[in-house]
Amino acid sequence: MDAPRTVAAGRTASPTTARLINDRLALQLLQSEGALTASQLKALTGLSRPTVADLVERLQEAGLITVVGESGAQRRGPNARLYGIVADRAHLVGLDLRTHSVTVAVADLLGEVRAERTVPIGPDDTPDAAVAAALAGLDKALAAAGAPHPHTIAVGAPGLVDPATGRLGGTDWIPSWHVALVGELRARRAVPVLLENEVNLAAIAEQRDGAARDHDTFVLLWLGHGTGAAVVLDGTLRRGASGGTGEIGFLPVPGTAALPSASGCDGGFHSLAGSAAICALAAQHGLPAAAVAGPAAANAPSPDTDTDAPPAEAVVRAAVAAGDAGAAFLDALAARIALGVAAVCAVLDPGCVVLGGEIGSGGGEDLAGRVAGHLARLSPLCTDVRSGALGGRAVLRGAVLAARDAAQNELFPPGG
Repeated sequence: MDAPRTVAAGRTASPTTARLINDRLALQLLQSEGALTASQLKALTGLSRPTVADLVERLQEAGLITVVGESGAQRRGPNARLYGIVADRAHLVGLDLRTHSVTVAVADLLGEVRAERTVPIGPDDTPDAAVAAALAGLDKALAAAGAPHPHTIAVGAPGLVDPATGRLGGTDWIPSWHVALVGELRARRAVPVLLENEVNLAAIAEQRDGAARDHDTFVLLWLGHGTGAAVVLDGTLRRGASGGTGEIGFLPVPGTAALPSASGCDGGFHSLAGSAAICALAAQHGLPAAAVAGPAAANAPSPDTDTDAPPAEAVVRAAVAAGDAGAAFLDALAARIALGVAAVCAVLDPGCVVLGGEIGSGGGEDLAGRVAGHLARLSPLCTDVRSGALGGRAVLRGAVLAARDAAQNELFPPGG
C-alpha cells in the first residue's frame, strides 16, 4: 500500500482523506491529459498499481469515469482500457451580460460547449421583458444541449461584485435588468448561481486558454465599450475589499479635460481608451468611425450575433489592415493605452499585461507592440505586453470555466 499522504506540516492524512486526494489527482489528470490507461495513471500519479485499481473502481461506481476505448499500444488486460471522465455527468451554464444582449453557453463537465445562444435586448425593453427574453434564451440553449437541469450557473456582469455577499454593487450605471436576472436565476433554479465581474472572468479565460497561459502573475486590461482591468497575482484573482480592483476607468490620467468623480468615470482613463474616445480619435486621424463600422452595423443582428460589439473594434481592425495609412492613429491610441498600463505597472509590477476585449484582440500584436514601445519610455519596469487571444468571447469562456471549477469542486471533493 502507498504511504499516507502528508496534507500539512505535522499532520498526516487519514485513509479517507488520502483516498480523496488520490481520486481528485486522477480526475485532474483525466481532465488535463484526456483518456488514460490505468498504467498511465500509475506513472503520472506515482501511486501503486493496487491503489490505482481501487480508485478507478471507486470513480466508476460514482459515475465519474468510464471506459471510453482501448489504448493503441495494448489490446489485452485491464491496463489496455482507456478511462475518461463522464462529461454528461453534469451540465454547466455560463452567461455574459452586456448592455444590449445576453449570451448563454451550455457546457459539459469538461467545459466543452454543447449549445450557445445570444439574445438581443432592446433599448426600450422593460426590465421584466429583458429578464423574460434572457430566461427564454437560457431554456432554448439547455434544450439544444439536451441538458434539462444545469448543475451550476456562472454569470459575468459589469459592475462591482461584493466578495462578501456575491451581489452587484455600485450599479447606478448598469442596466437594472442585470440585477433582476441574477435574482430570478437564483430564485427559479435550485442550483448554485455564481456572479463575477466580467473582466475577472475574462482574465480566468486568458490564463487557462489564452494569452497568459505561461504566467501566474499578470494584468488583463479590458478594452471594449468601456475599460477595466483584472489582477492575477501568484495564480490568484484579486478582487479587493469591495470588488473594485481593476476599476481603471476611474484612473486620473493626463490628457483628459477633467477628473473622474465618484459617480462617473468621465475624465478618467475611460475618456481616453473607451470605445467612444477611440472612435473620436480615429476621426481626428481621418478614419471616420461610422464609415468603417457601417457595413457591419448595417446587417441586422441575428439571435446568434454579438449585438454589443463596440464600433471601435472595426475601426482598430481597419487601421491595422491599412498598414501605413493607419499607423499614426494606432500610435496615438497606443500612447493613450500606455498611460493606464504604466500606472498599473508602477503599483503592481505584474511583468505581463494582456490587452483584452474586442479592441485589444482587434489591435493584435501591432497595437500591443506599440503600447510596449510607449510603456518602455514611461516605466523602468520590464513588462511584456500581449494581445488577448480570446477577445470579447473571453467573458463567456471564463464563465464556463468558473462554473466547471465549482461543479468539479463539489463532484470531485478535495482532500484535506
